[in-house]
Amino acid sequence: MMKKHKRKSISHLTVGEFYERHGEFLNLELQGESVGYERKILEPTINHPGLALAGFLSYFAYKRLQVLGNSEQSYLNKLSEEERIQRFSMICQRATPSIVTSRGKELTPDLLKVANDHGIAVFSTSMVTMKFVNEATIRLESDFAESTMLHGCMVDFRGVGVLIMGKSGAGKSEVAIGLLERGGALVADDMVTIKKMGGELSASTKEFSRGFIEMRGIGIINVGNIFGLGSIRPDKRLDLVITLKPHSDLNNVDRLGVNRETYRILGKDVTHVEIPVAPGRDTARLVAITCLEHQLRMLGYDMAEEFNQRLLDKMSPDRVGPLGAPAP
Repeated sequence: MMKKHKRKSISHLTVGEFYERHGEFLNLELQGESVGYERKILEPTINHPGLALAGFLSYFAYKRLQVLGNSEQSYLNKLSEEERIQRFSMICQRATPSIVTSRGKELTPDLLKVANDHGIAVFSTSMVTMKFVNEATIRLESDFAESTMLHGCMVDFRGVGVLIMGKSGAGKSEVAIGLLERGGALVADDMVTIKKMGGELSASTKEFSRGFIEMRGIGIINVGNIFGLGSIRPDKRLDLVITLKPHSDLNNVDRLGVNRETYRILGKDVTHVEIPVAPGRDTARLVAITCLEHQLRMLGYDMAEEFNQRLLDKMSPDRVGPLGAPAP
């Protein structure tokens, strides 16, 4: 199924936005003056300016956040004061967004003054270098990731991330509750944010609405209070899209499941299944079975294909029984 969705992406993130969003988690503390918050981070990754500090600037990744680990700081400390300031000034003269020192270490006063004079904010983190690089990169990739917003319910059921879609009143929230009763976890209700990161689609929701679901006639429900904290997930990879269809469309729905349809989101095709809904049908159970069947397919076992192959074997004219008699 080809579907057009409004895509959203960003070209940069300011240092101030990065600090506001992730400073607490990354244990960032400002050194020196509050300058350079308007500078732009143009690439969603971290750079070690080791070669640049050694004087080789031909491939200096100045568009990235710069981190000074033990190696970089030890190297600077072994230089004379004049040479240290000269080398450090070379990276500050570029459009460097910001500088972070790891392991709780701080820049020497002379280097901190150079950075602030060039309008560059300097932070320190208590994290070891690699942990900071990994955590910061994950968050930057999420910030820069292409995204779109879809209307539906996102649930993690037995390890399968399923997005339940359908027209208003189709019963999406009721199905989600049914999956939670069977051990699932709610990711998002109503407005689902889909991001494409590393070739995979990840679903989440706004933090203020996480864990809440709307039930018609009942109102807003805090699923954590009813089903426990294990019934809430902040995000989940999108594996399957299920659309709830009116029962009148029953004849237009695939009955065998041999050829699965796909639903295109952010340029990636996701397995798509349509399920008719009607009074008396346990739609949540049907969705649960669909998730488990999808999981088996991902493990290499296709039930529909197996049945189809049995039919082909049964109809094969070359199939013979004992002593050359036709097979029963």
